[in-house]
Amino acid sequence: MPIRGENDIDQAGPDELLTVIEPQSSWMRLDLAELWRFRELLLLLVWRDISVRYRQSLLGIGWAVFRPLVSTLIFTLVFSLLVRVQTEVPYPLFAFSAMIPWLYFSSALSAVTSSVTGHQALLTKVYFPRLVLPFAALGPGLVEVLIQLCIFIPLMWYFDIAPSWRVVALPAFILLALLTAMSFGIWLTALNVRYRDIGMAVPFVVQIWMYLCPIVYPITLVPERFQTLYALNPLVGVIEGFRWSLLGTTAPNWEAIAISVLVMGTILLSGLYYFHRAESWFADII
Repeated sequence: MPIRGENDIDQAGPDELLTVIEPQSSWMRLDLAELWRFRELLLLLVWRDISVRYRQSLLGIGWAVFRPLVSTLIFTLVFSLLVRVQTEVPYPLFAFSAMIPWLYFSSALSAVTSSVTGHQALLTKVYFPRLVLPFAALGPGLVEVLIQLCIFIPLMWYFDIAPSWRVVALPAFILLALLTAMSFGIWLTALNVRYRDIGMAVPFVVQIWMYLCPIVYPITLVPERFQTLYALNPLVGVIEGFRWSLLGTTAPNWEAIAISVLVMGTILLSGLYYFHRAESWFADII
């Protein structure tokens, strides 16, 4: 709203100086334009989460590199040297390339799930579109993805693997990982306000989900009769797409990815509508 001078205020009618906040006439209407109007708040929350995440930490932003590196070393020791899993590329690259999208998805899903309950004071004091909170929770992890990619490229050179033209598809798979986290997270964050068991169950579910993805083993180890069902897991396409675009491995199942995108779109759209309907009682319950 523009700032008015004294003369303007004297000449303006009462309706021109009053902003009325009222409920939507229908919960089936999403006002995404309002989300854009509050983009500065969204960016501010993202920046705050980035700065707070590693404050008073010895490693600081180094945790973005430490976690995937240590996980890759452990997986290499167990699955490459002991179990001797055969992969198309050196196993450290095989595991590290999968850890990048997986760590982003797992952290983003947890952050989105707790985004509303974690801002109790803000919800009860000022008005803003509640949808800003889950969207802001997706941002900090993207910074870690960029840092991890900067570490991954020297590893590729060490193993004498050069990036190809496929790397241009990498942003699409990062976006797919983001949409996957948002699709499930938007449902979970609304349910978590009413049922706090959701927040406690998410880490357990994420731990199980990890072993349903081709992170420590190649997709070829999955029995052929289960390949189609297995590929419907949206993270399978994301992880295989990361390897394909970075390392030039076998292309992912594009048909399964297309189906996953349609399923995720349905989950995301229904989750946005449910969130929109439920946000009216967030402040009362929280």
